[in-house]
Amino acid sequence: MKQETTTKTSYHIPVGPIHPALKEPVYFEFEISGERIVDVNVKLGHVHRGVEWASRKRNPIQVLYLAERICGICSFCHPAAFTLAVETAADIQVPERAEYLRVIQGELERITSHILWAGVAAHEIGFDTVLYFTWQIREKALDLTEYLTGNRVTKGIMTIGGIRRDITPDMLPRIKKDLNFFKDNFEKLRHIFLDDKTIKMRSQGAGILTKKDALKLCAVGPTTRASGVKKDVRVDTSYFAYGDLDIDYITPDVLTGEVNGDVYDRIIQRLLEVKQSIGLIEQCIDQMPAGDIVSEPKIPKLMNQLKKVNGEGVGRHEAPRGEVIHYVKFDGHSENPYTWKVRAPTYNNILPWIPMLKGEQIADIPIVAASTDPCMSCTNRVAIVNDNKRYELTKEQLHSLSVEKTRRVLK
Repeated sequence: MKQETTTKTSYHIPVGPIHPALKEPVYFEFEISGERIVDVNVKLGHVHRGVEWASRKRNPIQVLYLAERICGICSFCHPAAFTLAVETAADIQVPERAEYLRVIQGELERITSHILWAGVAAHEIGFDTVLYFTWQIREKALDLTEYLTGNRVTKGIMTIGGIRRDITPDMLPRIKKDLNFFKDNFEKLRHIFLDDKTIKMRSQGAGILTKKDALKLCAVGPTTRASGVKKDVRVDTSYFAYGDLDIDYITPDVLTGEVNGDVYDRIIQRLLEVKQSIGLIEQCIDQMPAGDIVSEPKIPKLMNQLKKVNGEGVGRHEAPRGEVIHYVKFDGHSENPYTWKVRAPTYNNILPWIPMLKGEQIADIPIVAASTDPCMSCTNRVAIVNDNKRYELTKEQLHSLSVEKTRRVLK
C-alpha cells in the first residue's frame, strides 16, 4: 500500500496599507499556515509630511503649531516635549503654577486618548455598543478640554516658558463635576471591559508580549507597562509638577495580581491609567500654588532671547502612548531651530508587533495591532527617493549615516 505524504504549505497575504480595520496607513506582510500567522513583516512610510524640515523655516513659537499637528490626539504632548527641549536649551525657568497647569492638560489628554482607544478596541472585536458608550464619555472629556483651552482638538495651550491659559476659581466647580462624571462612568467601563465574557475570550492570551521582549525591543508606555516593565517618564524624571504629586508606576498586577502581557492586560493597563489621571488632576487642583503662568509674556522679548541661544535641548514627556522625545538645536545666529528631531512612542512599539502577532489567528490581527494604540502620523519621518528605485539600507549603513549626522549637528 502506497503511503501518502503531506506537506505543510504557507501563504503570504498583504494587509494594508488601506484596510477597514486600520485607521491609518500601515502595510503588513503575513506568512500564513492555515489560520495561523507564521511570520510578520511591517512596512511604514505612507504618511511622511516633512514636518521637521518645515521647522527650519519657522521660529520656535511657530514650530509649536507644527508640533501640535503631528498628531490630532496628541496635540498637547508633542508641543509639551518641544517646549521642554527649547526651555532646556535656552535655560528658561517655568513658573510653578504653570507646571501644575501643564500636568492637568497632559492628564486630561491621557483620559481622552485612552477612552478613544477603548472605543476603537471594542470596535475591532465587533462590540460597537461599547464604542458608542465610550464616545459619550470622550465627548464630555472634549467638552472639558474646550472649556479649559478654547479648543477641542488642537488646543493651542502650550507656550515656551509656561502655559497660555489659567484656571480661575470660578472654573473649579465645572472641573470637579466633570471629574466625578468620569469616576462614575469609569466603574461602568471597567465592568464592561473586564467582566464581559466576549471581551475576555477575544483578549485573554492574545497578542502576548513578554517582559523580556518588551525590554529587548524597547517598548514604551502602556504597551511595556502591561508586560510588567516599570517605565514611566513622569516617575523616572519628575518633570512639570509630577515630583510634587503622589504618582507611582502602574502595572496590571495592581488589579489582577499577575502580569500576562496580553491584550487583556493592555486593556487593564489603560483603564487603571484613566483612574490615575483623574486622581492626578484632583491633586493639582488641591495643591496648585498662586502665581504667574508664563515666565515672559511679551513674545518679542522672548524671541530676542531665543535668537541668542547657542545649544541644544531634549524634551521627554509621557504621552498617552508612551515616551515622546523632542530634540532641538540652536546655532546662535538665527531665531529658527538649526535642527529639530521627533521620536514618537509608536516608533518603539512597532517591533513588538512581531512577537505579539506570531502564532495568532488571522482574525486577531486587528485587535492585536490596535492594542498598542499605534499612530502612524506620529511615527513616519523620512522618505528616500533615488531615481525612483527602491533600495534598502543595511544596519552598517544606517549606523554610519547616524554617526555622520550626529557629527554634523554637533559642529
